[in-house]
Amino acid sequence: MTATISLSPRFRPVLDPDFAPAALWNRAYRAMVHESGGGQDLAIALERSDGSVSLYRTRILPDENAHVEINNLYVERLLKFLLWQKGGWRVTIAGAPRLAGYLRGVYGPEGARAFDRQFMGERVYGRPMTIAGTAFDQAPVEKETAAPLGRHLEGYRIGFDLGASDRKCAAVADGQVIFSEEVAWNPSAQADPQYHYDGIDDSLRRAAARLPRVDAIGGSAAGVYVANEVRVGSLYRGVPQDLFDRRVRRLFFDLQAAWGGVPFDVVNDGEVTALAGSMALGDSAVLGIAMGSSLASGFVTPEGTITTWLNELAFVPVDYRGNAPADEWSGDRGVGAQYFSQQAVGRLLAPAGIELPAEMPLPVKLEHVQKLAAAGDARARKIYETVGVYFGYNIAHYADFYDFRNLLVLGRVLSGVGGDWILAEAEKVLRAEFPEVAERIRFHIPDEKEKRHGQAIAAASLPAIRVQEKIHAIS
Repeated sequence: MTATISLSPRFRPVLDPDFAPAALWNRAYRAMVHESGGGQDLAIALERSDGSVSLYRTRILPDENAHVEINNLYVERLLKFLLWQKGGWRVTIAGAPRLAGYLRGVYGPEGARAFDRQFMGERVYGRPMTIAGTAFDQAPVEKETAAPLGRHLEGYRIGFDLGASDRKCAAVADGQVIFSEEVAWNPSAQADPQYHYDGIDDSLRRAAARLPRVDAIGGSAAGVYVANEVRVGSLYRGVPQDLFDRRVRRLFFDLQAAWGGVPFDVVNDGEVTALAGSMALGDSAVLGIAMGSSLASGFVTPEGTITTWLNELAFVPVDYRGNAPADEWSGDRGVGAQYFSQQAVGRLLAPAGIELPAEMPLPVKLEHVQKLAAAGDARARKIYETVGVYFGYNIAHYADFYDFRNLLVLGRVLSGVGGDWILAEAEKVLRAEFPEVAERIRFHIPDEKEKRHGQAIAAASLPAIRVQEKIHAIS
């Protein structure tokens, strides 16, 4: 007989009662391991292109007979989470040779996770992704790297943020926003990279017109950025690969050159969100979650630094049922973007009994639901309460992998009264199901000014101005 796990959540999303929270499933699995006598040791090592290595240790059921299938599910979902949280092109499975072989197949060129293999390998780290097995005591040594991020406020700076539906840009003078604006655009539908270049440059020029000079430019955008190089991002989804390689990868280097070589840094938008929260709070250990067109996330360590991790929580598994909704990009089921974004709101319209034209863009659908919520519509409230239950369970899931005490939550999905309903449901779930997590975590919800200006200031603060650049700027 195959071992199975049956869940009995205290809270079920009103519009999605079959939701199987990853946090509960993993806790139930770990209880089975304990009851079996302690199971066997397993370690998963992930190496990135800079030589840093993350190591995750756990225990699994004895990897044989009735336990094979459930071990497959546990370790495959665990590896999927770790890949999108921490990144890695070389994976080592230490302590379970059969599972190493199983995962090689799943993450092979024709396997179910072929998208993840290609993304993590060629697209992010520029080399084929590999999975190897070894003995537990031969696991690679952990070697995490971290660095300070931003917090440079001196001088005249420009900060920008590139989203799926608008680009934001601000002029910042010695840490104070003196001008900011949002400009609508539609980058993901554009095949010509010149559209992206011209749009960003236009926003920079609008901000620069309000400053006596530009000492530095910092920005954030959805996607993966390594040392200012664009590795992948939904903003550039419409650009053919050959043009992406020639024109998009070095997009921000080209912009830096056009702006006279001033210090110019670009990072993932989630990292800047977390940095903005850390700066506003005067504290660290911040996990930032932004529910917008997709799910953006970032992490500031308890020491106040950032890591070389990816922190792409839009693609980590949060729902373990076999028929969970599928992500349109990766094809995987039950991952974060389908639960904490405009996509989630769109998916829940039909169960809520709200009929909108299929061709209506998701941002417009969200605006419609927000208007219904403001008018007290019970159908809209059910959508937000469903997302709130999802979120409560997954805050506990994130707490299994991140050491944070401050949870920064923002994004268009959280705007208005609907955001209050989401957080109220999430807190109910946390208090009842995970009191130990609820005790140590506090929510931080930025107000409208902080959201607009905090993100801009944090982005603008990314580049350091070297002494010779300061002298040149003054002269």
